[in-house]
Amino acid sequence: MARYTGPRDKVSRRFGIALFGPSKALDRRPFPPGQHGMRAGRKKKSDYGMMLAEKQKLRFQYGILEGQFRKYYEEAARRRGVTGDILLQLLELRLDNIVYRLGFSNTRAGARQLVSHGHITVNGKRVNIASYSCRPGDTVGVSTKESSQQLVSRNLDLTQAVIVPDWLDRDTDKLTGKIARIPSREEINPIVNEQMIVEFYSR
Repeated sequence: MARYTGPRDKVSRRFGIALFGPSKALDRRPFPPGQHGMRAGRKKKSDYGMMLAEKQKLRFQYGILEGQFRKYYEEAARRRGVTGDILLQLLELRLDNIVYRLGFSNTRAGARQLVSHGHITVNGKRVNIASYSCRPGDTVGVSTKESSQQLVSRNLDLTQAVIVPDWLDRDTDKLTGKIARIPSREEINPIVNEQMIVEFYSR
């Protein structure tokens, strides 16, 4: 299972945003890492640098390596519609992200682990592939194993304040969530300018 295993706080500080969940490092040192970090923010980035930064932020946010991210872009470019919006929708419909959005885990990395360890089902069948692409009408649930039920129940206690997006319907008692429809860009509320990512790959 390919995933980023490097220092997360450094990445968050480089981009000035918590990409992997809450980070105290950003509060303590709100500037890029390195000995020139405090002065690095004064430098003006080139157009290429800004496009690259947007692409990297989105890639790190969803925990995807470069090769897989490029495949998502190529798939979005093939489909009819606005490429940037379709790219965001493809990423949002990943199984690990759905688990995160439902509050079954408080981070995407934790959601990915839930999936890979066999705690999650789709339409009643166990799926352990984090990148599994869900569709409207699919029901994402928790394995009937007691250990799985207890683990997700504890996570729900931690994510009580998290608002489940309108495009998902969660049944907390049954520990299930249904994908009502494909989310719009406004509902995804991206942290990046996805058009710059499209321009980066279109060069």
